[in-house]
Amino acid sequence: MEVKRYPSKEYDVIVVGAGHAGSEAALAAARMGQKTLLLTINLDMVAFMPCNPSVGGPAKGTVVREIDALGGQMGRNIDATYIQMRMLNTGKGPAVRALRAQADKADYHAVMKDTIEKEPNLTLRQGVVDEVIVKDGVCQGVVTATGAEYFAKSVVLTAGTSSRGKIIIGELTYSSGPNNSLPSIKLSENLEKLGFKLRRFKTGTPPRVDGNTIDYDKTIEQPGDKTPHHFSYLTPDSAYVKDQLSCWMTYTNGTTHQIIRDNLDRAPMFSGIIEGVGPRYCPSIEDKIVRFADKPRHQLFLEPEGRHTEEYYVGDFSTSMPEEIQLKMLHSVAGLEHAELMRPGYAIEYDVVEPWQLTHSLETKVVKNLFTAGQMNGTSGYEEAGGQGIVAGINAALRAAGKPAFTLGRDEAYIGVMIDDLVTKGTNEPYRLLTSRAEYRLILRHDNADLRLTEKGYQLGLISEERYQQFLAKKAAITAELKRLATYRIKPKQPGVAELLAAKEMAPLQDGILASEFLKRPQISYADLLTIIPAAEPALDRYSAEQVEIQTKYAGYIDKEQQKIARLRRLEAKQIPTGIDYEAINGLATEARQKLTKIQPETIAQASRISGVNPADLAILSVYIEQGRIAKVQ
Repeated sequence: MEVKRYPSKEYDVIVVGAGHAGSEAALAAARMGQKTLLLTINLDMVAFMPCNPSVGGPAKGTVVREIDALGGQMGRNIDATYIQMRMLNTGKGPAVRALRAQADKADYHAVMKDTIEKEPNLTLRQGVVDEVIVKDGVCQGVVTATGAEYFAKSVVLTAGTSSRGKIIIGELTYSSGPNNSLPSIKLSENLEKLGFKLRRFKTGTPPRVDGNTIDYDKTIEQPGDKTPHHFSYLTPDSAYVKDQLSCWMTYTNGTTHQIIRDNLDRAPMFSGIIEGVGPRYCPSIEDKIVRFADKPRHQLFLEPEGRHTEEYYVGDFSTSMPEEIQLKMLHSVAGLEHAELMRPGYAIEYDVVEPWQLTHSLETKVVKNLFTAGQMNGTSGYEEAGGQGIVAGINAALRAAGKPAFTLGRDEAYIGVMIDDLVTKGTNEPYRLLTSRAEYRLILRHDNADLRLTEKGYQLGLISEERYQQFLAKKAAITAELKRLATYRIKPKQPGVAELLAAKEMAPLQDGILASEFLKRPQISYADLLTIIPAAEPALDRYSAEQVEIQTKYAGYIDKEQQKIARLRRLEAKQIPTGIDYEAINGLATEARQKLTKIQPETIAQASRISGVNPADLAILSVYIEQGRIAKVQ
């Protein structure tokens, strides 16, 4: 039976899906002055955390800071709802340090939903989108399952794992979105009809257990840090949560592994039930046992899901085994011998749009004015979704306003690294951000995201004037202090110098030395320096002081990366005309011709990052462009 269509409503931007990508996209578009509609399958799952109730970690934490520096919401939301926060990798260099927070799962959803509901220009509505309205290759709106039509100048799709979602627990399979929510079936079918290439991915989640049934004496406590930390640059130290909840660590053992091996014939991953490709860097426990058969144990984390629930998330124990096998596995683990299962773990298969069909603005190449973001683009993780969401929302708003697109380069943000990886290389598995993916990670640190991106957020209209002035003051204070240290000379007989060096078991000074050079010594901190020289006036706060110390100690390495970035920007400036017929360029290797035709890179730099395109191909392509000998596809 054909669904009756209701009278249409018009907006500037429509965002489909209110997960972490959709929430950021809708808020960004609305805050940029565009009348925005946010459609979600279930109002009770806005910014829901179907998997790990946490935000941050290596690379991911930096993305949250970048979202915040651009004017996004994720950092502010987790700061308002966390139950534990820790700084990771403190024993390593600043390029890999990262914040990670445990969220109160219910509060995180509630606070984000409240923020969305109170945002001017933003309408939140429940509805399942079945169809994208396209005319002459241009997206004009969407149609819901009830027949309601909504028109807009641009549309952002963030359907996540709901896209033809299928949950798998042992031999049981059924159509569903995450956490037994409604799946989105017809939208995937509509996208295929429009000419999009889709593929099937898989992710999973572990069991949840009753915290009252955990024997904590057999586990290792993992408390939060006592030092105040925040993801958002707007959050004051006074908002630090003192009564944090601990996580607990335990391990699998030989018995656990044997239970899994004895039941691999019932594991959907190995029985053929699961067809989608799973995440390499977050494998199921049964996959770990098979792939790392030599490992006697695997680390597990028991993480509280909130202050008002006894549900605990068994981290790193993702599984799709039958429920009775999951119970046996759990009961073999120290501390979980009597644990009661509250929710079984499951795998979920879903559709993704092949991301090489996107531009760096996250607009699709197949349909104009249509953007996609989040797990729909083949990524995994709330942070990756949020980073794409804010970029897609910004660009949907700019398109609606008739303004040029906004993009981030690999040298500007981890978000830029992620988007470039996706649109240039595509992905054969759920994509996860890692510090190793960023060639300029010493520049793209978690501590300097505001210095890198606040200016951009302000120009987009997402950063308030008050916040911008505070940022300029911080930037000026750091610059002034760096200049002062580069001219202030410390003398050997200066009070406190000999005592400091002796306490650090360092040789005495023979001659005067600039304060900046003195600070470069590994044993000397900025706080140490201030014991022998006057403090800046006014004194720097701890975040500005951190910048002064990092920028001074790593100055040589940072300069080298800046030189590499300068070379990259020269290549990025070499634009490739759209619609090139690569078959008409003599001398290109066959693989290069095929890859260039498929990806349609926007610059020579992007072309250089495509696997199968070698320096000789780039040289030939550059000559053709410079000589204007480019033929267009007819």
